[in-house]
Amino acid sequence: MHTGMLWFDNDPRTTLSIKIQKAMDFYNKKFGRIPDLCLVHPSMLDSGQRQVELGKLVIRPYKPVMPGHLWIGVEDQK
Repeated sequence: MHTGMLWFDNDPRTTLSIKIQKAMDFYNKKFGRIPDLCLVHPSMLDSGQRQVELGKLVIRPYKPVMPGHLWIGVEDQK
């Protein structure tokens, strides 16, 4: 994913899945597309997880993304 939307939510009371759902809803409303990829800082996932799926959305750890941020969008086609 070369372009996407950066979403910030550092509320410790909100689960990661709810944060992602809010970001997905906003992305869909703004761009008219349903995102299929979300990059998060590895500390936001359970240790050792390489990839998590939430419906059709793939969540991957990516160190350059700061904690509390989500980089969400549509994965580039190969």
